[in-house]
Order: sequence, then structure tokens, then C-alpha cells
Amino acid sequence: MSKLHSGAAAALADVVRDGQTIAVGGFGLCGIPEALIAALRDSGVRNLTCISNNAGVDGFGLGMLLATRQVRKMIASYVGENKEFERQYLAGELELEFTPQGTLAEKLRAGGAGIPAFFTRTGVGTVVAQGKELREFEGHTYVMERALVPDVSLVKAWKADHAGNLVFRRTARNFNPNVAMAGRITIAEAEVIVPTGELDPDQIHLPGIYVHRLVHNPAPEKRIEQRTVRAG
Repeated sequence: MSKLHSGAAAALADVVRDGQTIAVGGFGLCGIPEALIAALRDSGVRNLTCISNNAGVDGFGLGMLLATRQVRKMIASYVGENKEFERQYLAGELELEFTPQGTLAEKLRAGGAGIPAFFTRTGVGTVVAQGKELREFEGHTYVMERALVPDVSLVKAWKADHAGNLVFRRTARNFNPNVAMAGRITIAEAEVIVPTGELDPDQIHLPGIYVHRLVHNPAPEKRIEQRTVRAG
């Protein structure tokens, strides 16, 4: 059965609701599900907890949801490219759970693997460990981190088949597989859609069992976060 929907809005229509936890793939602006984020904004849902490596930039990516005040809380590892994020956070209008990047990746991976929690040395002795269980292993202190299992995961792939098998392209893979595996419902957008069976099984990066819905976005903007050119 094909998992392909007519568009991003249709794929989200009976899935997203106020107060949900939404995980979004990408690293900076690389590999973000542009069409799905825009459709999430247009859906008007509010009081969201968003899990993402970062919060996009002003006016693009998750920055669009911040501009419309649809995000109540961010769980992220880097937020330095977004002035509106900074303003809301410093004004006490936005809750933030800072999470080291590797810990965030493992929290998502663990959620997808059915592991409720794990111990790591990362963050011990810092604000990251405040209020969390500490335990000694072989002379070292570890902090317990809980896995993340978002209500909905939104991811971006380069190529997909109708069964939801995904192929990512180069660094755009980044957080997308872990985000996809962790979600109770995962919706993927892809630039290229092919018939089921056309993908070489050895080339598939994420099996379709983790993907519930699929959206075709053949021409994403792929905006560059910071463009640097050589003088002269």
C-alpha cells in the first residue's frame, strides 16, 4: 500500500494537535523537512514542544514556528542563529531544555530502539545534570538521560519509494534517521519518489517500517545558513 499523500497539509491534517511533542530532522538548515514545517505552521497548532538539533533561523525552518508563537518549549543543542528565539527565551516566553548534541542523538536513538533511559558522562557537573539521577560506574560519575519518543516526527529524505523506504543524501542524513525511528508517527518528505521495489535494498538507509506517511517535495529551497565567499 502506498504511503504517499497528496501534499504536506494532507499528511498532517488528522495527525497534529495542540500540545504535542514534534521532532524535526536536520542540522542547521541542512536536511530539514521544509514543506512539512511550513504545513505545520499553516495548521495553526500551538503549545508545541519541538525537538531539533537547532531552531532554524529567523523566518525559515523552525524559525517560522517561533515567529508565529506556536512553540512552547524547545529541546535542542544549538540555538545561536535565531534572534527571535533569543528574544523569547530571555523574555521568559519560551522554555528551553539544552541537551548536548551527542546526548540528543542518543536520546532519539534510544527512543526508537525502545530503551527508556541510559547513562552518560556528558554533562556531569554542569546545569545539564541538574535534577537528574547520578550513578557511579567504575569510578566515574554518570548522569541518567531519558529517551525521547515524540508524538510526531518530521524528516527529510532525498529519495523514497511508495512503501516509505528512505535514502538520504550525504550530510543531509544527519539527525533524520534517529528522528524518524523515535516518532510514534513519522512523516517524511522526499525530493524523488519511485515505485516500490525500485530501490536497491542495500542502498536503503531507513526501512519503510519507520515511516507512516510520505510527501513529495521535488524542489525544496535548500537555503544556505551562512554564505561565505572568497574575496576577489
